[in-house]
Amino acid sequence: MRLLPIGILLMLCTTVFGQTVDSITTDSIKTMSLNDVTITARRSGTHRIKGAENAAVIGREELFRAACCNLGESFTTNPSVDVNYSDAATGAKQIRLLGLSGTYVQMLTENLPNFRGAAAPYALDYVPGPWMKSIQVSKGASSVRNGYESITGQIDVEYLKPDDDQGLTVNLYGNTLGRLEANADANVHLDGRLSTELLLHYQDDYGHHDQNDDGFLDQPNVRQWNLQNRWKWRGDRYLFHGGISMVKEQRDGGQTHHTAPGVHHLYTIGIETDRYEGYMKHALVLSPEHGTNVALMGNVSLHKTDACYGLKQYGVDEKNAYAQLMFETNFTPQHNLSVGLSLNHDYLKEEVFVNGATPASTQETTPGAYAQYTYTLDTRLTLMAGLRADHSSHYGTFVTPRFHLKFTPVEALTFRLSAGKGYRTVHALAENNYLLASGRALVIDDLEQESAWNYGVSSSLYVPLFGKTLKLNAEYYHTRFSHQAVIDYDTDPTQIHIANLDGRSYSNTVQVDATYPVVSGLELTAAWRWNDVKTTYGGVLMEKPLTSRYKGLVTASYKTPLGLWQADVTLQLNGGGRLPSTQIPWDTHFSAYEQLSAQVTRWFRHFSVYIGGENLTGFHQQQTIVNAADPWSPAFDPTMVWGPVHGAMAYAGVRINIGRL
Repeated sequence: MRLLPIGILLMLCTTVFGQTVDSITTDSIKTMSLNDVTITARRSGTHRIKGAENAAVIGREELFRAACCNLGESFTTNPSVDVNYSDAATGAKQIRLLGLSGTYVQMLTENLPNFRGAAAPYALDYVPGPWMKSIQVSKGASSVRNGYESITGQIDVEYLKPDDDQGLTVNLYGNTLGRLEANADANVHLDGRLSTELLLHYQDDYGHHDQNDDGFLDQPNVRQWNLQNRWKWRGDRYLFHGGISMVKEQRDGGQTHHTAPGVHHLYTIGIETDRYEGYMKHALVLSPEHGTNVALMGNVSLHKTDACYGLKQYGVDEKNAYAQLMFETNFTPQHNLSVGLSLNHDYLKEEVFVNGATPASTQETTPGAYAQYTYTLDTRLTLMAGLRADHSSHYGTFVTPRFHLKFTPVEALTFRLSAGKGYRTVHALAENNYLLASGRALVIDDLEQESAWNYGVSSSLYVPLFGKTLKLNAEYYHTRFSHQAVIDYDTDPTQIHIANLDGRSYSNTVQVDATYPVVSGLELTAAWRWNDVKTTYGGVLMEKPLTSRYKGLVTASYKTPLGLWQADVTLQLNGGGRLPSTQIPWDTHFSAYEQLSAQVTRWFRHFSVYIGGENLTGFHQQQTIVNAADPWSPAFDPTMVWGPVHGAMAYAGVRINIGRL
């Protein structure tokens, strides 16, 4: 560990790191005709933002490289973001960014905080892939404009817009695990200023698969209905954007048959969720010359879940409201100022039935204010400094500083530095209710507000090579917690203990990646990431369990010159890691494993057909549940998931563009 800072410094000084900023702005192919000369270029599906933050936008070109049924399945080809199952019984998933779980990633939908608290365990399934226009992934300390909750970064989803090209699109999908999906998006331009959009999604998982023959479904059967209606009005200086949405989902999992003699009750899991959202944005341009504008935006959500884990029952009723008033102006082309006020209110009512009911309710109101200054010197230097102060009705006043620096000494070379602090209120049971599926006793202490510092450095460079451009990237991030809610499996094997951090907790992440267009239409990407994540459990600093130490990724994407055929292949190598303590004999570590996915797409004038497969190497975790034979015992635990829960899977789908309505 003493050599780590020296190694990082040497790597950043000697590694060329490519900023993937392209001049081509279409989603797939742009063609320019000059008399008898035609120039055609293909844009990379992921491109980096030119600002001070280390952020990349994943566009539809990239999303179409895989089935991308929902947000959780949109990072197959991304080297920075991992998506893993949290347990083998409920199908809960979580993002990992910079080696840490998704609770430390601030989730946004079109710059509005979303999917917090009770929505967190299954939020990745609430955003259908065909609805997404792009995903922005920001690493490290982010802008203070979106609040104080970002610790390892932000993921911001941009939906299709009501004022996009008018028409109707249908997406149908099915796979060999027994999953069917139907999606539709339609927008109508009512006049030159007003447009509306309707997004529809239906999903039915009916597979009942048990590949490892442990008597439990490998993943739950899920039935989901998802609906969203969006409106947009654009005037000369005023813009309105608003909409409402609804999600209704039923998850059913658990035992398929009795596995222990003398037991007459199946261990079943049922989770029913109803979620309603509404949002609005108002923007008024005061001075187009100086980019001066004032905006008011906000959203509200109602989230209700009723769950049953064997004999345990859990219910949560969560309400959230968020509002932000912001003002922004450019004093000169070099100086930008953004200031604003925000207000967030959370209300949770929870009930747990384990040998009797234990109802509880909590609420927190947090007003805040921020100021952010950005200095830009041509294209060579960008400095962004932000400060916000918030007052929680639970934790009092706290201050969030953040700083970003981007330096481009020559056009091809870019360096970025960032530092900032983040805070988070923990809703331990709502965010981790899948832990109730375990036979262990779940113990939750009186938890403090989480806080952590994040520091990052990255470098980038374009390298001309054989008439093309090689893009190389390198970055290092360090996250250090001052206060943290620690999920402790190790101190007492009979308990899952969520306690306040008593000791050290940190993560170090190093990533290098390269992208090169080998021949016309063929682009290769290779990446390697190393994670060093440790937390103190019972007074002992240990490696964080169920976390891969490293990840390697190679992707290849080929599109024929006329754009009629496209082939994509992705190979991942996930490193091994530590397994926590259990009451019965269990491995202490898991080994590295590989995953291969591939897809072929045929493009037609008004539709495209795609076929592919995931986890084609067939590797899956053989034992995903501890003591599956006796689910009613204290030793039963389905939360020890570190790898794929099912083997190879094939799928097929069609995207149909019906055109103007």
